Amino acid sequence: MENLVIVESPAKAKTFQKYLGKDFTVKASFGHIRDLQDKKLSINVDKGFEPEYVIPADKRRVVNELRKAAAESSIVWLASDEDREGEAISWHLCETLGLDPSKTRRIVFHEITKDAIQNAVRNPRTIDMNLVNAQQARRVLAAWSVSSSLPYCGGKSSRSFPQAAYSPSHSAWSLTERRRSWISKVSLSTASKQCSTRRARLLPSR
Repeated sequence: MENLVIVESPAKAKTFQKYLGKDFTVKASFGHIRDLQDKKLSINVDKGFEPEYVIPADKRRVVNELRKAAAESSIVWLASDEDREGEAISWHLCETLGLDPSKTRRIVFHEITKDAIQNAVRNPRTIDMNLVNAQQARRVLAAWSVSSSLPYCGGKSSRSFPQAAYSPSHSAWSLTERRRSWISKVSLSTASKQCSTRRARLLPSR
């Protein structure tokens, strides 16, 4: 196999295959191939909130098929969407499949037409780690926020609350409340020290 193209969905795979021809084999990743665990906080706080990713059981077959196809290909083209999630998908594919950077191409497109896809192949780029890190930060923050809320939700896993798992507003609210609490404690502590100092100055020395 000379060229392997990986897109996000089977529908896109069919379209890409039609436009790129027999020199390319197109397969779908079906979205993300790995993620944080849903039953526990898989974030290493001691290592700067480093995420600990796992391959979900329902994605193992897809990963094995993609890994085999990549090993048989001369060049792997990553054609996920051009946004935070899409860039992260391409990065996860590189990491999980063990792709050789010198044989990997990242291509992006803004419309699914023959000209746009062929032009993307003619103008590949590298993975944008700024977008990847932005997605990771958002995902880690959301997971941490949900994990801190689970005790108030019956101790269930984050899978039971998918709308909360990706809610940046809830995460921002949680951080804001913690910051306000911290500022309040610092302010009270500072005020207490200042009162003690003033009182000491007013009291006659013995």
